[in-house]
This record gives sequence, C-alpha cells and structure tokens, in this order.
Amino acid sequence: MTLKFEPSLKAQRLDVKTPSACYPIYIGAGLTADIIHYLNLMPRLSELNDILLISNDLVYPLYGQSLEAQLLSSGRNVYRYILPDGEVYKTWDSAEKILSYALEHQLSRRTLVIALGGGVVGDLAGFAASIYLRGVPLVQIPTTLLAQVDSSIGGKTAVNHPLGKNLIGAFYHPQMVLIDTDVLTTLPQRELLAGLAEVIKYGIIWDAQLFDFLEVNSEQILNRNPAYLAPVIRRCCEIKAEIVAKDEREQGLRAILNFGHTVGHALERVTNYSQYRHGEAVAVGMAAAAKLSELVGLLSSTESNRIIELISRYRLPTRLPAVPHQSILDAVKYDKKAVKEQVFFVLSQRIGEAVVVNLFEKYGTEVLTEALSLIE
Repeated sequence: MTLKFEPSLKAQRLDVKTPSACYPIYIGAGLTADIIHYLNLMPRLSELNDILLISNDLVYPLYGQSLEAQLLSSGRNVYRYILPDGEVYKTWDSAEKILSYALEHQLSRRTLVIALGGGVVGDLAGFAASIYLRGVPLVQIPTTLLAQVDSSIGGKTAVNHPLGKNLIGAFYHPQMVLIDTDVLTTLPQRELLAGLAEVIKYGIIWDAQLFDFLEVNSEQILNRNPAYLAPVIRRCCEIKAEIVAKDEREQGLRAILNFGHTVGHALERVTNYSQYRHGEAVAVGMAAAAKLSELVGLLSSTESNRIIELISRYRLPTRLPAVPHQSILDAVKYDKKAVKEQVFFVLSQRIGEAVVVNLFEKYGTEVLTEALSLIE
C-alpha cells in the first residue's frame, strides 16, 4: 500500500467539517516557523492582536520562544502561561490557574489562545478557551505524535478528576490545527511510541490497508523516516476528520475512536497517572480489547494475535501489570462511556472494522476478567 502525500508542497491541507464548525488542518515540515502566514490565511484570526500562548516547560524552550518572537515581531501582544509537563497536571486546578492568569491580565473575547504542546496542553488550553468569557478562539499546534493524529482534532477538551479521566470537559473546536512534522525530531522516543499506539488504533478500527502498511514499514516509521511517517499522520487525520464529521458529539460512530481506551483509562487511573503515558495505557487496553473481541466470538484468534503482535512490534506494552482485576473493573465504571453502570466497550469484528457493545449486560463481567488474565 502507498499512502498519498505530496512532499513537494510545504503544507498539505485537510478540512474538518461538522454541523457546528469548519476548520483547516495544515500538515508539513517547518510550519511553526511560518505561524504568521497561517494566521493571516484566516481573517478572523489575523485581526486578533492579543495572544495567550499556553505551553509546558519542556516544549516552550524548544519551540515556544521562536513562536513568541514571531508573534511579537508582527505587532501582537503575547501573554505566556507555562505548565509543568505531565498528565498529573491535567486537572481543574491547572485550568483554574490559566483562567485566573487571563482574568488578571484582563484578556478580552478578542484574545486568541494558542496551545503549543502535547495532549495535556491541548486539552487544558482547549478547555480553558471554551469557558473563558464563554469562549475565545483557539489554535492547536500539537507537538507530540499522539496529539497530531488524535487529540488536537475533533473538539474534545477536558481535565481529569480523581474518579476518572477526562470527566470534566467540553466539545470546543479549534479555528485551525497546525501540524509541524519537524517537531517530531526532538520528541523523546517514549513519546513517539505512545503516539504510535493511536496510529495503530486507526488501522484496527477503520483502515485495514493502514494496518498492513504499519506491519510492512515498522522499521522506517520507528526511525522517523518522513517519507513514511508524514503520510501516516495525514491518513490518521483524514480518518479522524471523517469520523468526527459523521458524529460530532459521540452519539454513535465516534465512540469507536475509544478502542482500547476503556481499559487504558482505567489502568491510568489505578496507577495514579504516573506509570504510563496515555498511549502506553491504550496499547495495553487494545491488547485487552483484542482478547475480549476473540472471547466473545467477534474476532478470529489469527487477527487478535496480529493486533497484539503489531503493538509489540512498535515496542509498546501488551501485558497488564500487577494490579488487581477488581480495581480495573471498578475503574471502568467511571469511564465516560458508562451509563448507570452499563459499560460500553469498543470491540473489533475484523481488522479495519469496530463495533460498540454493552459488554457487561451482554456478556457479563467475567469476560473482562478472563481477557485481563490472558494479557497478564
């Protein structure tokens, strides 16, 4: 399979179109060095002079200072809020501090929020933008692979709660997503691998050809060869945009994007968000979902093993750590997809196709316990 990408173009453009929003995604090398050009492409952004730049203490020294210098040289006023790095900071307390900073500096509704960072920064900045003065414009500049292919697109913003992940949030679309593939050159290997978990997910739930491509070209992708990685990013963005366009508010189809996330989120919670990167937890969750799909008769053992083998090939975990099964069972009841203790799982019918089932009602809680035991 050959994934389509035009390397001769500085930036590829995709458009996300939903009932409530329409915005571009630009994908290419070196795009953050040309931020003013992309802002000026959109009249509603070019006229905003106050910028609230939200980043973290790892990304800002790498890319935030030059981005800020560009904005200042264009005559804009830049207000900077830098977060500590880590999922443990994706909390209401962090969101409140961002809001307080904006209020203390008397930022108006004509302020543009720019999120420069990975999924935590994007979620926090997006959530803050959604509720500050009932909503101010937002641009996402994702700097991790996971954020580029998943969390920056589709309008989900949230913070975590002690009872579960992403339980407090809003649907709030950005005005633009700027994906600079060059920033991946400085991405730690662990973060790259975590992002590849979400890439693998798209192949499992939607595109068997993408799954095949990932199998055949794992070495090139792991080595960050842009000729292989850039088209993979584009294809994942296309899939996410297509699904979001069909189901903006996760009333049906969009739920398949949560493949592996129910157990993944539970694993993050029971390990206090400190042991796993999000993508690593999702990788374990996808292994569990593959085994669940096999146990209930939806997926052949051959395809279940292919899924787990591909996850392993990208150096991601597929084994459950030494945590009590009951703690995972308890945690999944607080998943966003749970409704009055009815827990909805995304399962695979075949590679490239997924289905959402009310797992406990249809098959009982024992099937999840059995699946967890198979990946210990």
